[in-house]
Amino acid sequence: MMNIGEAAAASGVSAKMIRYYEETGLIPPAGRTSSGYRTYGPKEVQILRFVRRARDLGFPMEKVADLLALWRDRSRASADVKHLAEAQVQALEARIREMQEMKAALQHLVHSCAGDQRPDCPILDDLGGHMASAGLSAMAR
Repeated sequence: MMNIGEAAAASGVSAKMIRYYEETGLIPPAGRTSSGYRTYGPKEVQILRFVRRARDLGFPMEKVADLLALWRDRSRASADVKHLAEAQVQALEARIREMQEMKAALQHLVHSCAGDQRPDCPILDDLGGHMASAGLSAMAR
């Protein structure tokens, strides 16, 4: 049996996250020693590794719980697992598109900025909602 620090090292999940996963019910509560310390065996470490890998692939917590339930259910259909994974691929593709749009917008702002000694800055203007510096002084009053 391992303590929480050893289970964290073996699984790649921090002790803080292990406690969180237990508190939220994602993983079953750990066994306890007579003095109240958590104990973990190979099965619990395997579950933690599963959770870590699913999180590394971007699955949100509720989907990790669904995947864990499917993993434990030996009578499940692989189509159910595939459906969850396909939905995650679509979610990742949407996030990638959003990030590409953010990158393009920021690149445009960077190219619009002279980057010299003048105070004019299209980056700050955009972040401030295109307010002119005169408008900012009026707001400060």
